[in-house]
Amino acid sequence: MKILVSSLEASANLHLKEILTHLNNVQICGIFDKRFGDALYDSKEFSAMGFVEILPLIFKAKKALKQMVELARDCDRVLLIDSPAFNIPLAKAIKEAGLKCEIIYYILPQVWAWKKKRVAKVERYCDRLASILPFDEKFYNKSEYVGHPLLDEINVQKTTHTKNSIIAFMPGSRRSEISRLMPLYKEVAKNIEAKKLLVIPPFLAKNIDEYYGDVSEFEIVYDAKDALMASEFAFICSGTATLEAALIGTPFVLCYKAKAIDIFIARRLVKLKYAGLANIIFDFMGKEPLHAELIQESATVQNLLKSYEHYDANKFLKSCNELREYLKHGSAKSVAEMILR
Repeated sequence: MKILVSSLEASANLHLKEILTHLNNVQICGIFDKRFGDALYDSKEFSAMGFVEILPLIFKAKKALKQMVELARDCDRVLLIDSPAFNIPLAKAIKEAGLKCEIIYYILPQVWAWKKKRVAKVERYCDRLASILPFDEKFYNKSEYVGHPLLDEINVQKTTHTKNSIIAFMPGSRRSEISRLMPLYKEVAKNIEAKKLLVIPPFLAKNIDEYYGDVSEFEIVYDAKDALMASEFAFICSGTATLEAALIGTPFVLCYKAKAIDIFIARRLVKLKYAGLANIIFDFMGKEPLHAELIQESATVQNLLKSYEHYDANKFLKSCNELREYLKHGSAKSVAEMILR
Protein backbone atom coordinates (compact mmCIF):
# COMPACT_ATOMS: atom_id res chain seq x y z
CA MET A 1 0.00 0.00 0.00
CA LYS A 2 1.21 3.49 -0.87
CA ILE A 3 0.12 6.46 1.24
CA LEU A 4 0.42 10.18 0.50
CA VAL A 5 1.18 11.91 3.81
CA SER A 6 0.82 15.60 4.57
CA SER A 7 2.41 16.25 7.98
CA LEU A 8 3.71 19.79 8.19
CA GLU A 9 4.07 20.45 11.93
CA ALA A 10 6.68 19.06 14.35
CA SER A 11 3.90 17.76 16.60
CA ALA A 12 2.17 16.11 13.62
CA ASN A 13 5.36 14.21 12.86
CA LEU A 14 5.54 12.91 16.42
CA HIS A 15 2.05 11.51 15.94
CA LEU A 16 2.96 10.14 12.49
CA LYS A 17 5.88 8.26 14.04
CA GLU A 18 3.48 6.41 16.35
CA ILE A 19 1.12 5.52 13.49
CA LEU A 20 3.97 4.09 11.41
CA THR A 21 4.81 1.61 14.17
CA HIS A 22 1.43 -0.04 13.45
CA LEU A 23 1.81 -0.09 9.64
CA ASN A 24 3.82 -2.83 7.92
CA ASN A 25 4.71 -3.07 4.23
CA VAL A 26 3.55 0.48 3.62
CA GLN A 27 5.28 3.09 1.47
CA ILE A 28 4.83 6.77 2.23
CA CYS A 29 5.46 9.85 0.14
CA GLY A 30 4.65 13.55 0.50
CA ILE A 31 5.54 16.12 3.17
CA PHE A 32 6.88 14.86 6.50
CA ASP A 33 10.03 14.67 8.61
CA LYS A 34 12.72 13.19 6.35
CA ARG A 35 13.77 10.69 9.00
CA PHE A 36 10.70 8.69 7.98
CA GLY A 37 11.74 8.34 4.34
CA ASP A 38 12.21 10.12 1.03
CA ALA A 39 9.92 13.15 1.38
CA LEU A 40 8.90 15.58 -1.34
CA TYR A 41 9.59 18.33 1.22
CA ASP A 42 10.92 18.15 4.76
CA SER A 43 8.17 19.39 7.09
CA LYS A 44 10.64 21.86 8.66
CA GLU A 45 10.45 23.91 5.47
CA PHE A 46 6.87 24.85 6.35
CA SER A 47 7.39 25.83 9.99
CA ALA A 48 5.91 29.23 10.88
CA MET A 49 4.13 30.90 13.78
CA GLY A 50 1.47 33.58 13.55
CA PHE A 51 -0.51 35.26 10.81
CA VAL A 52 2.37 37.44 9.63
CA GLU A 53 5.21 34.89 9.58
CA ILE A 54 3.26 32.45 7.40
CA LEU A 55 2.94 34.85 4.46
CA PRO A 56 6.31 34.02 2.82
CA LEU A 57 5.33 30.34 2.70
CA ILE A 58 2.25 30.87 0.56
CA PHE A 59 4.03 30.58 -2.80
CA LYS A 60 5.93 27.47 -1.71
CA ALA A 61 2.67 25.95 -0.47
CA LYS A 62 0.92 26.53 -3.82
CA LYS A 63 3.73 24.75 -5.67
CA ALA A 64 3.76 21.90 -3.15
CA LEU A 65 0.00 21.45 -3.44
CA LYS A 66 0.24 20.79 -7.19
CA GLN A 67 3.12 18.35 -6.66
CA MET A 68 1.17 16.51 -3.95
CA VAL A 69 -1.82 16.02 -6.26
CA GLU A 70 0.47 14.41 -8.83
CA LEU A 71 1.90 12.09 -6.18
CA ALA A 72 -1.64 11.15 -5.10
CA ARG A 73 -2.30 9.63 -8.53
CA ASP A 74 -0.21 6.59 -7.55
CA CYS A 75 -1.45 6.30 -3.96
CA ASP A 76 -4.07 4.11 -2.30
CA ARG A 77 -4.68 6.41 0.67
CA VAL A 78 -4.10 10.02 1.64
CA LEU A 79 -3.36 10.85 5.28
CA LEU A 80 -3.74 14.50 6.22
CA ILE A 81 -2.54 15.49 9.70
CA ASP A 82 -3.67 18.82 11.18
CA SER A 83 -2.58 22.01 9.22
CA PRO A 84 -6.01 22.88 7.71
CA ALA A 85 -4.72 25.92 5.80
CA PHE A 86 -2.80 23.51 3.55
CA ASN A 87 -4.60 20.21 3.96
CA ILE A 88 -8.15 21.32 3.15
CA PRO A 89 -7.10 22.82 -0.22
CA LEU A 90 -5.07 19.67 -0.85
CA ALA A 91 -8.08 17.42 -0.20
CA LYS A 92 -10.19 19.59 -2.50
CA ALA A 93 -7.57 19.51 -5.27
CA ILE A 94 -7.30 15.71 -5.06
CA LYS A 95 -11.07 15.25 -5.30
CA GLU A 96 -11.42 17.77 -8.13
CA ALA A 97 -8.69 15.92 -10.03
CA GLY A 98 -11.00 12.90 -10.01
CA LEU A 99 -8.62 10.70 -8.02
CA LYS A 100 -10.14 7.72 -6.21
CA CYS A 101 -7.72 7.38 -3.30
CA GLU A 102 -9.45 7.54 0.07
CA ILE A 103 -8.67 10.68 2.08
CA ILE A 104 -8.34 10.40 5.85
CA TYR A 105 -8.13 13.60 7.92
CA TYR A 106 -6.45 13.07 11.29
CA ILE A 107 -6.50 15.83 13.95
CA LEU A 108 -9.43 17.81 12.63
CA PRO A 109 -9.55 21.59 12.17
CA GLN A 110 -10.45 23.28 15.44
CA VAL A 111 -13.78 24.61 14.25
CA TRP A 112 -14.88 24.98 17.87
CA ALA A 113 -12.38 27.87 18.04
CA TRP A 114 -12.95 29.59 14.69
CA LYS A 115 -13.86 29.06 11.03
CA LYS A 116 -16.88 26.81 11.61
CA LYS A 117 -17.54 26.89 7.87
CA ARG A 118 -14.59 24.51 7.48
CA VAL A 119 -16.84 21.66 8.61
CA ALA A 120 -18.68 21.58 5.28
CA LYS A 121 -15.42 21.58 3.30
CA VAL A 122 -13.77 18.88 5.39
CA GLU A 123 -16.81 16.60 5.18
CA ARG A 124 -17.17 17.22 1.44
CA TYR A 125 -13.58 16.51 0.46
CA CYS A 126 -12.49 13.93 3.07
CA ASP A 127 -13.77 10.36 3.34
CA ARG A 128 -12.84 9.58 6.95
CA LEU A 129 -12.52 12.04 9.84
CA ALA A 130 -10.30 10.84 12.70
CA SER A 131 -11.04 13.01 15.74
CA ILE A 132 -8.72 13.33 18.75
CA LEU A 133 -11.15 15.27 20.94
CA PRO A 134 -14.46 13.76 22.12
CA PHE A 135 -16.31 17.06 21.72
CA ASP A 136 -15.49 17.24 17.99
CA GLU A 137 -18.70 15.27 17.42
CA LYS A 138 -20.68 18.34 18.48
CA PHE A 139 -19.41 20.12 15.36
CA TYR A 140 -18.72 17.36 12.79
CA ASN A 141 -21.43 15.04 11.51
CA LYS A 142 -19.23 12.07 10.58
CA SER A 143 -16.19 12.26 12.83
CA GLU A 144 -14.86 9.14 14.56
CA TYR A 145 -13.14 9.57 17.92
CA VAL A 146 -9.89 7.57 17.73
CA GLY A 147 -8.31 8.62 21.03
CA HIS A 148 -5.63 11.23 21.72
CA PRO A 149 -2.08 10.90 20.30
CA LEU A 150 -0.37 12.12 23.45
CA LEU A 151 -1.65 9.08 25.31
CA ASP A 152 0.45 7.00 22.88
CA GLU A 153 3.53 9.08 23.52
CA ILE A 154 3.28 9.69 27.27
CA ASN A 155 3.70 6.49 29.25
CA VAL A 156 4.42 8.11 32.62
CA GLN A 157 2.12 9.78 35.15
CA LYS A 158 2.60 11.24 38.61
CA THR A 159 0.46 9.81 41.39
CA THR A 160 1.81 12.07 44.13
CA HIS A 161 3.46 15.49 44.19
CA THR A 162 6.88 16.17 45.65
CA LYS A 163 8.41 19.60 46.26
CA ASN A 164 11.90 18.81 44.99
CA SER A 165 13.08 22.29 43.91
CA ILE A 166 13.34 21.33 40.23
CA ILE A 167 11.61 23.70 37.81
CA ALA A 168 11.17 23.26 34.05
CA PHE A 169 11.22 26.19 31.64
CA MET A 170 9.75 25.53 28.18
CA PRO A 171 9.87 28.59 25.88
CA GLY A 172 8.57 26.83 22.75
CA SER A 173 10.23 25.60 19.59
CA ARG A 174 10.00 28.57 17.21
CA ARG A 175 12.40 31.50 17.13
CA SER A 176 9.60 34.03 17.66
CA GLU A 177 8.32 32.24 20.77
CA ILE A 178 11.77 31.80 22.25
CA SER A 179 12.89 35.38 21.64
CA ARG A 180 9.85 36.78 23.48
CA LEU A 181 9.79 34.38 26.43
CA MET A 182 13.48 33.83 27.24
CA PRO A 183 14.08 37.33 28.69
CA LEU A 184 11.07 36.78 30.94
CA TYR A 185 12.16 33.28 31.93
CA LYS A 186 15.66 34.49 32.78
CA GLU A 187 14.29 37.10 35.18
CA VAL A 188 11.97 34.53 36.77
CA ALA A 189 14.86 32.07 37.16
CA LYS A 190 16.90 34.64 39.07
CA ASN A 191 14.13 34.84 41.67
CA ILE A 192 13.81 31.09 42.30
CA GLU A 193 16.17 29.01 44.43
CA ALA A 194 15.93 25.74 42.53
CA LYS A 195 17.44 23.57 39.84
CA LYS A 196 16.24 25.11 36.58
CA LEU A 197 15.81 22.89 33.53
CA LEU A 198 15.64 24.63 30.16
CA VAL A 199 13.91 22.29 27.72
CA ILE A 200 15.27 22.70 24.20
CA PRO A 201 13.98 20.80 21.16
CA PRO A 202 16.69 18.41 19.90
CA PHE A 203 16.74 20.04 16.46
CA LEU A 204 17.90 23.32 18.08
CA ALA A 205 20.80 21.71 19.96
CA LYS A 206 23.35 23.29 17.61
CA ASN A 207 21.73 26.75 17.75
CA ILE A 208 21.48 27.39 21.49
CA ASP A 209 23.56 30.59 21.51
CA GLU A 210 21.72 31.95 18.48
CA TYR A 211 18.21 31.22 19.78
CA TYR A 212 18.55 31.42 23.57
CA GLY A 213 21.51 33.64 24.34
CA ASP A 214 23.15 33.26 27.76
CA VAL A 215 21.68 30.15 29.43
CA SER A 216 24.20 29.83 32.28
CA GLU A 217 21.33 30.04 34.78
CA PHE A 218 19.86 26.77 33.46
CA GLU A 219 20.67 23.11 32.99
CA ILE A 220 20.02 22.22 29.34
CA VAL A 221 17.82 19.18 28.67
CA TYR A 222 16.29 17.88 25.45
CA ASP A 223 13.54 15.48 26.55
CA ALA A 224 10.35 17.34 27.49
CA LYS A 225 8.65 14.30 28.99
CA ASP A 226 11.57 13.47 31.29
CA ALA A 227 11.92 17.12 32.32
CA LEU A 228 8.25 17.41 33.22
CA MET A 229 8.31 14.13 35.11
CA ALA A 230 11.33 15.32 37.13
CA SER A 231 9.99 18.80 37.91
CA GLU A 232 7.66 20.00 40.62
CA PHE A 233 6.45 22.92 38.46
CA ALA A 234 6.83 24.23 34.91
CA PHE A 235 6.63 27.49 32.99
CA ILE A 236 5.34 26.59 29.53
CA CYS A 237 4.75 28.43 26.29
CA SER A 238 1.31 27.83 24.80
CA GLY A 239 1.26 24.65 22.73
CA THR A 240 1.29 20.86 22.92
CA ALA A 241 3.62 20.94 25.94
CA THR A 242 0.81 22.29 28.12
CA LEU A 243 -1.29 19.20 27.47
CA GLU A 244 1.78 16.98 27.99
CA ALA A 245 2.28 18.52 31.43
CA ALA A 246 -1.39 18.01 32.27
CA LEU A 247 -1.28 14.33 31.30
CA ILE A 248 1.96 13.76 33.22
CA GLY A 249 0.66 15.62 36.26
CA THR A 250 3.16 18.47 36.56
CA PRO A 251 1.56 21.74 37.73
CA PHE A 252 2.35 24.63 35.38
CA VAL A 253 1.45 28.07 34.17
CA LEU A 254 0.91 28.83 30.49
CA CYS A 255 2.72 31.98 29.39
CA TYR A 256 2.58 33.44 25.92
CA LYS A 257 3.78 36.57 24.15
CA ALA A 258 3.37 37.36 20.44
CA LYS A 259 3.44 40.25 18.02
CA ALA A 260 0.74 42.79 18.85
CA ILE A 261 -0.83 42.34 15.41
CA ASP A 262 -1.06 38.55 15.86
CA ILE A 263 -2.74 38.94 19.25
CA PHE A 264 -5.13 41.56 17.88
CA ILE A 265 -6.19 39.33 14.98
CA ALA A 266 -6.48 36.24 17.19
CA ARG A 267 -8.68 38.01 19.73
CA ARG A 268 -10.96 39.18 16.95
CA LEU A 269 -11.27 35.76 15.29
CA VAL A 270 -10.88 33.09 17.97
CA LYS A 271 -13.98 32.59 20.12
CA LEU A 272 -12.60 30.76 23.15
CA LYS A 273 -12.29 31.52 26.85
CA TYR A 274 -8.87 29.89 27.12
CA ALA A 275 -5.65 29.40 25.15
CA GLY A 276 -4.41 26.14 26.69
CA LEU A 277 -5.87 22.93 25.29
CA ALA A 278 -6.32 21.35 28.72
CA ASN A 279 -8.36 24.38 29.81
CA ILE A 280 -10.39 24.26 26.59
CA ILE A 281 -11.14 20.57 27.18
CA PHE A 282 -12.17 21.25 30.78
CA ASP A 283 -14.45 24.05 29.60
CA PHE A 284 -16.23 21.61 27.26
CA MET A 285 -16.47 19.19 30.20
CA GLY A 286 -18.23 21.92 32.18
CA LYS A 287 -15.37 22.24 34.69
CA GLU A 288 -13.23 25.11 35.93
CA PRO A 289 -9.83 25.67 34.27
CA LEU A 290 -6.97 23.33 35.11
CA HIS A 291 -4.15 25.89 35.10
CA ALA A 292 -3.39 29.61 35.04
CA GLU A 293 -2.83 31.45 31.74
CA LEU A 294 -0.67 34.56 31.48
CA ILE A 295 -0.89 36.08 28.01
CA GLN A 296 0.74 39.17 26.55
CA GLU A 297 0.64 42.04 29.07
CA SER A 298 -0.26 39.73 31.98
CA ALA A 299 2.88 37.63 31.37
CA THR A 300 5.12 39.43 33.86
CA VAL A 301 7.83 38.23 36.23
CA GLN A 302 5.64 39.01 39.24
CA ASN A 303 2.64 37.09 37.88
CA LEU A 304 4.71 34.06 36.88
CA LEU A 305 6.29 33.90 40.33
CA LYS A 306 2.87 34.21 41.95
CA SER A 307 1.59 31.25 39.89
CA TYR A 308 4.54 29.18 41.09
CA GLU A 309 4.14 30.14 44.73
CA HIS A 310 0.39 29.49 44.99
CA TYR A 311 -0.43 26.39 42.93
CA ASP A 312 -2.54 23.58 44.44
CA ALA A 313 -0.76 20.31 43.59
CA ASN A 314 -3.39 17.92 44.97
CA LYS A 315 -6.23 19.63 43.14
CA PHE A 316 -4.16 19.61 39.96
CA LEU A 317 -3.40 15.86 40.16
CA LYS A 318 -7.08 15.04 40.69
CA SER A 319 -8.02 17.09 37.63
CA CYS A 320 -5.29 15.41 35.56
CA ASN A 321 -6.85 12.02 36.30
CA GLU A 322 -10.21 13.34 35.10
CA LEU A 323 -8.55 14.54 31.90
CA ARG A 324 -7.06 11.10 31.20
CA GLU A 325 -10.40 9.41 31.83
CA TYR A 326 -12.07 11.80 29.39
CA LEU A 327 -9.56 11.19 26.59
CA LYS A 328 -9.61 7.39 27.26
CA HIS A 329 -6.68 6.06 25.17
CA GLY A 330 -4.11 6.73 22.46
CA SER A 331 -5.00 7.10 18.80
CA ALA A 332 -2.14 5.67 16.71
CA LYS A 333 -3.43 2.12 16.52
CA SER A 334 -6.97 3.26 15.67
CA VAL A 335 -5.70 5.51 12.87
CA ALA A 336 -3.53 2.72 11.46
CA GLU A 337 -6.54 0.42 11.44
CA MET A 338 -8.57 3.11 9.68
CA ILE A 339 -5.89 3.37 6.99
CA LEU A 340 -5.76 -0.39 6.47
CA ARG A 341 -9.51 -0.86 6.55
